[in-house]
Amino acid sequence: MNVLNIEHVSKTFGEKTIFDDVSYGIHEGDKIGIIGINGTGKTTLLKIIAGLEEPDEGQVIRQNGLRVTYLPQNPEFPKDAAVLSYVIEGKRQQEWNTESEAKSVLNKLDIIDHDAKIDTLSGGQRKRVALARTLINPADVLILDEPTNHIDNEMALWLEDYLNKFKGVIIMVTHDRYFLDRVTNRILEISHGKLYSYIANYSKFLEMKAQREEMELATERKRQSILRMEIEWAKRGCRARTTKQKARLERLEALKNGVAPTKDASVELESIGTRMGKKTIELHHISKSYGDNVIIRDFDYIVLKNQRLGIIGPNGCGKSTLMKLITGIIEPDEGEIEIGDTIRIGYFAQEAEDMDTNQRAIDYIRDIAEYVPTKDGRITASQMLERFLFDGNLQYTPISKLSGGEKRRLYLCKVLMEAPNVLIMDEPTNDLDIPTLTILEDYLDSFNGIVIAVSHDRYFLDNLVDRIFAFEGNGYLQQYEGGYTDYLETKLGRNVGQNASPGSSAKNAMVNQTGSLAGNTAKKSDKDGEKKKDTGKDWKKNQNQPVKLKFTYKEQKEFETIDDDIALLEEEIENLDREMVINATNSAKLMELTTRKEAAETELEKKMDRWVYLNDLAEKIEAQNS
Repeated sequence: MNVLNIEHVSKTFGEKTIFDDVSYGIHEGDKIGIIGINGTGKTTLLKIIAGLEEPDEGQVIRQNGLRVTYLPQNPEFPKDAAVLSYVIEGKRQQEWNTESEAKSVLNKLDIIDHDAKIDTLSGGQRKRVALARTLINPADVLILDEPTNHIDNEMALWLEDYLNKFKGVIIMVTHDRYFLDRVTNRILEISHGKLYSYIANYSKFLEMKAQREEMELATERKRQSILRMEIEWAKRGCRARTTKQKARLERLEALKNGVAPTKDASVELESIGTRMGKKTIELHHISKSYGDNVIIRDFDYIVLKNQRLGIIGPNGCGKSTLMKLITGIIEPDEGEIEIGDTIRIGYFAQEAEDMDTNQRAIDYIRDIAEYVPTKDGRITASQMLERFLFDGNLQYTPISKLSGGEKRRLYLCKVLMEAPNVLIMDEPTNDLDIPTLTILEDYLDSFNGIVIAVSHDRYFLDNLVDRIFAFEGNGYLQQYEGGYTDYLETKLGRNVGQNASPGSSAKNAMVNQTGSLAGNTAKKSDKDGEKKKDTGKDWKKNQNQPVKLKFTYKEQKEFETIDDDIALLEEEIENLDREMVINATNSAKLMELTTRKEAAETELEKKMDRWVYLNDLAEKIEAQNS
């Protein structure tokens, strides 16, 4: 049953269109992850759904009595508020166990001093207090904007379990891809003012998005091919006398007016660095304390050239302190840190430096350099900003007008403009969108230098690091080889990624561990193995005989019509969405429409899978015959 409908919503900021006539129905049991590059309107959509912001056109229709709770990305707090009283006050209906429940959730989020004033807490602690207030408030719809920022890995696993047990609707924005994999059953992608819905978690979404984009490109290729033929027909001077000719000319105009699919821009990065000599970074028995609290105790390590180190541990254990020691911002109480003469450190801090918000983005970068060297020569500050998705207008926009994610991306651009050969990154994934994270991971993988990263992002660590140092209490750091999944397996003493095949990446192993798509592949492999065993002799006998690929008669007919079949199904789903909005208050009709829509979406997914197979076969046949 639909609990909430987004009906023909449009929203613009200045000259930028955020949403262009979008509609979407949210059902009971939906756990939705919203994805899109920074600035596309993820937070705006959450605020519109929560009723905190009005669309320019359209409306959001909510089921009567629907209880909605919202966690903002940057929560605000009343002056002089105490932690526990603030969390309890957020609950609509006080119950006898409210205080006990609030304390339990706060403890899980490592907020131990329940009487502390919120003003005295760090930014991360304040966000976790706001999260606790949100979680203990009973709701039918839970709207969460970046709930995984400022929580460590243990908290993330606890929050995953908590949300999986939650009975209502969840709508959230998060960059934590393992979190999305385990919690969501739908992905809603914002792209160029439109919404694209996928019945999937994050892993399946990647597959389905690739299929959608490939299908759009194939449809565009077909449109262009037909357009060329129609133009040739028109050039021959055919007169529009008959109904058939008129219809053909009308189709030609429609083809001309067709819009090619638009792909999201992505950050373009290439390794920018400075030559490194033999001596890197050497930490000789360093220790650091604050009063009686020992943060780092007798840590001794020499960083290797081109090494990728991950630093993990609970909040407040000393990860950021270690980064500041390496960068020279603070000094150790004991021991010595030696930095090689050729080492050039770029420090991407957890909290972005204070920016002059009246300054334009282009001037902020030009303060570092007008030009930056690359492997192919040099590029200007403006060209560097373009690679970070700052177009001409955005470059001359005051920093105050940028979103939180855009400011974070601008700060990253500045750090890389300094051409470092050592990157020290403290929570680099905070406030960066997933497409940018993917490009950043590729960049860091090819970066010609050392990377040392503090991160709670398990996916990021699995993709990047080859060694982990974990803070394990009393100021001691323990060394583990590999990425986060390897660390977890060593800690637990078992194979976390037991379903993963030999040689599979740590990322895939972690996806298996967090309960995503690695379901019944083992059983299927067993059956396939039996089948191969039975037909082994025939295969051996025929293996040297070339097989000529071709369509069967049925496949040929299917190939000719499948694009139209898919278009009809997509149109049917759009029509059903509109009907569901119209019938938002008719529960019986909504149930019927929902059933029909789910059947159409299932059929569409089958058709898309079939489309991929037929097009692959067509390409192989064409290659064989050429």
